[in-house]
Amino acid sequence: MARPARPAPALAPAGEAPLAALPGVGPRVAEKFAARGLTTLQDLWFQLPRQYEDRTALTPIRALQPGVPAQVEGVVEAVERGFRYRPVLRVALGDDSRATLLLRFFHFRAAQAAQFAPGVRVRCYGTPRAGAHGLEMVHPSYRLLGDGEAPLGERLDPVYPAIEGIGPASLRRLIGLALDRLPDEDALELLPRDWLAALRLPPLRSALLTVHRPPRDADVAALLAGTHPAQRRLALEELLAHHLSLRRQRIALQRHRAPALDGDGALLRRLRAALPFPLTGAQQRVLAEIEHDLAQPRPMLRLVQGDVGSGKTVVAALAAMRAVERGMQAALMAPTELLAEQHLHTLRHWLEPLGVRVAWLAGKVTGKARAAALAEVASGAAQVVVGTHALMQEGVVFRDLALAIVDEQHRFGVHQRLALRDKGAAGERVPHQLVMTATPIPRTLAMAAYADLDVSALDELPPGRTPVQTVALSAERRPELIERIRAACAEGRQAYWVCTLIDDSDEVSAQAAQGTFESLSTALPGLRVGLVHGRMKAAEKQATMRAFKDGALDLLVATTVIEVGVDVPNASLMIIENAERLGLAQLHQLRGRVGRGSAASTCVLLYQPPLSALARQRLETMRTTSDGFVIAEKDLELRGPGELLGTRQTGLAAFRVADLARDAALLPQVRALADRLLAEAPDVADRIVQRWVGGAVRYASA
Repeated sequence: MARPARPAPALAPAGEAPLAALPGVGPRVAEKFAARGLTTLQDLWFQLPRQYEDRTALTPIRALQPGVPAQVEGVVEAVERGFRYRPVLRVALGDDSRATLLLRFFHFRAAQAAQFAPGVRVRCYGTPRAGAHGLEMVHPSYRLLGDGEAPLGERLDPVYPAIEGIGPASLRRLIGLALDRLPDEDALELLPRDWLAALRLPPLRSALLTVHRPPRDADVAALLAGTHPAQRRLALEELLAHHLSLRRQRIALQRHRAPALDGDGALLRRLRAALPFPLTGAQQRVLAEIEHDLAQPRPMLRLVQGDVGSGKTVVAALAAMRAVERGMQAALMAPTELLAEQHLHTLRHWLEPLGVRVAWLAGKVTGKARAAALAEVASGAAQVVVGTHALMQEGVVFRDLALAIVDEQHRFGVHQRLALRDKGAAGERVPHQLVMTATPIPRTLAMAAYADLDVSALDELPPGRTPVQTVALSAERRPELIERIRAACAEGRQAYWVCTLIDDSDEVSAQAAQGTFESLSTALPGLRVGLVHGRMKAAEKQATMRAFKDGALDLLVATTVIEVGVDVPNASLMIIENAERLGLAQLHQLRGRVGRGSAASTCVLLYQPPLSALARQRLETMRTTSDGFVIAEKDLELRGPGELLGTRQTGLAAFRVADLARDAALLPQVRALADRLLAEAPDVADRIVQRWVGGAVRYASA
């Protein structure tokens, strides 16, 4: 086996040199670059083009196609300046194909207009479009040609993402100067050569030069699609850097100690025997994985992902019994008071008959009630503590927190998750961590995003759940739906009507919850209709939800505030208005509010035509599958990783080159390569992380 490439001694002085080392980069220009996070030469190496312009050939004007960028060369035949609505400069250009192209400029100076005299030869590049008098180009880039021959370009011209205050030509020039300072191949390369050869990928230096300066015969379609071998080489190293940074985070955490919760499990067995249902096979498997982790003297860091209704709460409750049995505490944090309060009721129902004290901490718990709850938490009398982000406030002190459970983990900022973990930190000891999500995460995404976590999947629904039928209907059929609600409620069932906005908006064609509530109350005078939205006071919202759960309301009009955790088994009809505006994960979560009892349930996706291609794909996916993992894969394909992971805080969505959906096939190699580097060349692993991730603290293990 070939050994990894030697560390690159030239990289530090070359790549990490400040941009001020380039001619033309003074303090003001450097400040503009810094605003985009670009401070070193290496940052410019990895500032990749977003598209390319082919100036290596000329296209006859007669052969131009609307919408297809091209370069033409011709002689100015006529010039006209007009001021009817705004200043405009029109230049008629003719060539040997005996066709004419109109160049149109709306922003120009007098000196610029004077350049275009009849008979002057011009070469220009742009995208032709159909105009009133044939094809035209609006604001093409151009150059005036002298009498001599002007050679064509040898390479495709890169077009970089715009940086405010720096013109495209200046940006191209400065990135070119930075590339001129690339170290030689041996100094720059960090990956084992045998791996690159096996994957048929070029060395890093060659890849960078190809992406920035593609030759005229380059596969432009592959470059624009991000599938060119040069881009795959860069994506491989970037994915590897992020994977290694997460693995390093995990290694650092595992140096801490955690309480070994390895009692005889009597309390857990008592709870399991008292449950009114048997555990599914998936729940038993995941519980065994958690119990194994909790018995170790190092911190558990496990993600449990499961579809809507797969039974994550009961697994968390059983895990908490391991902490309680040892005289320690467990905390469960949920992102909304609605979901947290539901967990509170469930856990009290299960645990208090066993003598386990469950405390409640949320924003609305104030005054003497809050003081009493804080005293119970501090003394240890509260064995299980349920709450929202209020659990992380300064005044909350646990006596001995051994297990921190975070539900719907992607709803929290990473700093919040760290803050809960730190509540149980004492010296080198930290609590075990169990994070849960009802948004299934594609396997490929989990490999990249959760390299520091052990991942368990609850991939089996409890028996007795009736599949939900999903239909998509145009908003024109709204009256039919109102009659359907009337019929369902007459049979003793309940229904949801979900809107995407609270108030009416002129800018968005979405029915507002308030207006829908009023119109449905009028249309269905015999039904008890309730309204819930995010701007209501917490107490009012909770009272309405409780009335719906208790059967005192027939129809609940709501915004997406009810997306997570609401459990009303008698509700069998879900109508989602303007469903085309929501992502797949959110639609799936909302659909999961019905089908929780034994009655046949229906989810109606009410859309406003015409549908975009993306919206059509989303609705079709919802119609054809109820498998959350399949839906998650499609969501990743359509929307990318940011929304699935809540990664605006972790940086995982901000890859410079890699695309987790497109580059999923590289992930097995990334994991294997990370194993090898950590074992054989940890110094090289450090350099790769430094190159792509930098010194930024990674919080993804929170």
